[in-house]
Amino acid sequence: MSNSKFVDFKTVKAAVSMEQVLQHYGLLGQFTQNGNGDSLSGPCPIHKGTNPTQFRVSLTKNCWNCFGDCKGGGNVLDFVARLEHITLHAAAVSLCQWFNLDGETPRQSKSHQRSSQTTHKLSSTKRAQAEAVSDESTPNKPLLFQLENLDRSHPYLAERGLTAETIVDFGVGYCSKGLMAGRVAIPIYSSDGQTLAYAGRWPGNPPEGTPKYKLPAGFRKSLELFNLDRAIKEPDDHPLVIVEGFFDCIKLWQHGLRRVIAIMGSTLSPAQEELIRKNTNSTSRVLVMLDEDDAGRAGRDDIARRLTRFCYVKIHSFENAGVQPEHLSAEQVRSLIGGAS
Repeated sequence: MSNSKFVDFKTVKAAVSMEQVLQHYGLLGQFTQNGNGDSLSGPCPIHKGTNPTQFRVSLTKNCWNCFGDCKGGGNVLDFVARLEHITLHAAAVSLCQWFNLDGETPRQSKSHQRSSQTTHKLSSTKRAQAEAVSDESTPNKPLLFQLENLDRSHPYLAERGLTAETIVDFGVGYCSKGLMAGRVAIPIYSSDGQTLAYAGRWPGNPPEGTPKYKLPAGFRKSLELFNLDRAIKEPDDHPLVIVEGFFDCIKLWQHGLRRVIAIMGSTLSPAQEELIRKNTNSTSRVLVMLDEDDAGRAGRDDIARRLTRFCYVKIHSFENAGVQPEHLSAEQVRSLIGGAS
């Protein structure tokens, strides 16, 4: 992109997060995520500060503030401009180059312009409602970076029974720096194989008040199905198996049950239901295998009721309470595959 080319600042600010910019500069490892998961704290990169709390980044507002020598803040453009000692335009051009953006304002049709004018006339309440609906229909954006140098030999992975081949296949590993520091990072892909987010699993039982799993701010797991990108490449005459968790899915895959997806919880969202509908037909078979607990039993009944409208559904229940799919042995999975065929 030429330095003289027009760049729409609003487009660039909407496309690039402060987290991505810090990652680009190799600075993310110097920051820690605050308790509510909404902000980062660290030393100021602009004036080369050393106070680990004087520079704050709001992940939801996508802005920064320095409470030290800079005595100010701003957005991603302001940050790059201040750090590089360049103009805002040059900063926008750099961001477009780094993150492969067009950076131009999308052209609007006359009907879209009229729609925009109508929206401005809405009351504040109706406008908020419209924005909420729009947010629900907006897909998760692919990441513009990959977590590197993950420790794939961390003992927790062996404790969960994962083989070296499975660990590499799923790209999981212990993260020592950045937002997932201290956790096992699990990549989540879109149905076409693009990396959308990393889920962070605390290795073992987390300290009191610390969540077992952490997902990045803004990522909506209700829009995705874990492992769908791999599952849909398997022969469609095999049943599609639905489980709750990441490790349920990974372990069943390891044991040879490859057409398996995880809903990342015990309830199926409308978006996930639609993803399943798009990848099945009236002759498809679906096996719902959730955890044997109250939430799992309620969830599997609801899922079966909804999916039977467009495919054949069978529920698998475990004999003993508390059993999860990941607890199955390779022999039990082979038997399950034979019984479901």
